[in-house]
Amino acid sequence: MWLNEITRADFVRFIEVTGYDAPGFNPNYAKEAPNLPITGILGEDAVAYCEWGGMRLPTEAEWKKTARGIDGRKYAWGDQWDPVLTNSRESGNAKLLPVGSIPEGASPYGLLDMMGNAAEWLADYFDFDYYKVAPNHNPQGPGIIMDHTIRGGSYWSPAYLVTTYMRDSSHSVHPYPRVGFRCAKSAN
Repeated sequence: MWLNEITRADFVRFIEVTGYDAPGFNPNYAKEAPNLPITGILGEDAVAYCEWGGMRLPTEAEWKKTARGIDGRKYAWGDQWDPVLTNSRESGNAKLLPVGSIPEGASPYGLLDMMGNAAEWLADYFDFDYYKVAPNHNPQGPGIIMDHTIRGGSYWSPAYLVTTYMRDSSHSVHPYPRVGFRCAKSAN
């Protein structure tokens, strides 16, 4: 099971219900635009939210499969670039949009905002060369290192980063204003 990007309102509800302390997070910021994806939080905050819901961050392999489908497409919607189908630098918005604003850009499995809007924290740690030695079936990422994998690109990303195959990374101990998350749950 997958969810679309977690909104600011979703994250505020989590804090209110659990009393979770997200250093630097201002609930008023979320009240101004509740349907925007939650961004600017730590990777551990994303993990805590997902665990609260009985879920987890998706692995990089899961994210890639969900974005690409079985045909290995370049973008969630197909193989041809179209800035109208995503919220990226080329789209001209230069800001976050409410979650689900571009349903025409859905992935083959119906997930929204896989490309652009907010890049997404993933469960895997990041190693640039990992896929050279990774198993072909459901690689679980390298061992513990400093950076976590980020996928999907954001509203500020150029087109070459808003693809199903480009990878990025970031220290999960720093909040980034263009990185959000979604949660996943194993079928079994």
